[in-house]
Amino acid sequence: MTPGTGGFITLEGGEGSGKSTQARRLVERIRAAGHEALGTREPGGSPRAERIRDALLSGVVAPLGPVAEAMMFAAARIDHLDATIRPALARGSFVVCDRFVDSTRVYQGAVDGVDAGLLAGLERLVVGETMPDLTVLLDLDVATGLARARARRGAAAPDRFEREAETYHEGLRRAFLDNAGREPGRCLVVDAGRSLDDVAETLWLIVGRRFPALGRGAAGGAP
Repeated sequence: MTPGTGGFITLEGGEGSGKSTQARRLVERIRAAGHEALGTREPGGSPRAERIRDALLSGVVAPLGPVAEAMMFAAARIDHLDATIRPALARGSFVVCDRFVDSTRVYQGAVDGVDAGLLAGLERLVVGETMPDLTVLLDLDVATGLARARARRGAAAPDRFEREAETYHEGLRRAFLDNAGREPGRCLVVDAGRSLDDVAETLWLIVGRRFPALGRGAAGGAP
């Protein structure tokens, strides 16, 4: 592995946009290019944060309101950063995370109405300087995304967010696009309605341009 050349990459998007699949493929391709890479997710990504994830996605926190949910997401993020993300970045690894602060800004902030000042304060306190170097928003038509999520879920019960109405998810999509537009230097939007291979190739080209060490090996690795 090549030390000291890592970076923090996050993938964002609505339900069924392919974040988990693309994160896994990106990690595999970074490793194939000769670099250390870690795949992780939010909420979760560390043992204690995974326990908080179970509570959040089961819906048991929802009756306490969106502020309580935001606090729980922040608590999970504290452990995730301390136990997983920061140690990996410190040793020069690439970290690819399925969701991060932008999901909090969108779900709890823009859609659920938690005060932006409160969320910004939590972000400064919890995240500090450990912001992503690159965030890719996988944008997808809501009906298509929800259909993909149902197919992926099979007979399993929908989680707390999948149970929301389609209008809720339309609001999420608009908020994600607005959020990305406010930070064009960090956030890029990719059409997730294309084939998995096409999206993976676009993502690899974007990542290679942002991180020159990867760009030099961008022809290598599995698509």
